[in-house]
Amino acid sequence: MREVINISLPSTMAKAVKSAVKTGSYSSTSEFFRHLLREWQENRLLGELNQSRLEIASGQGKVLKSLKSLK
Repeated sequence: MREVINISLPSTMAKAVKSAVKTGSYSSTSEFFRHLLREWQENRLLGELNQSRLEIASGQGKVLKSLKSLK
């Protein structure tokens, strides 16, 4: 199911989005923002993974012996 979300942008940002769509980088404004959100989600996940790696490397991480250890 999709949901409509309206946003307000400064004119310079709106022009940049419209330009990206017009030049064919994205097929629509919605696609532009979906791509942006996917990248944001991936970056958050990468940050969490990197933090976990640092914790494990410093001996602070928890090593799971099984999935039951997650509880």
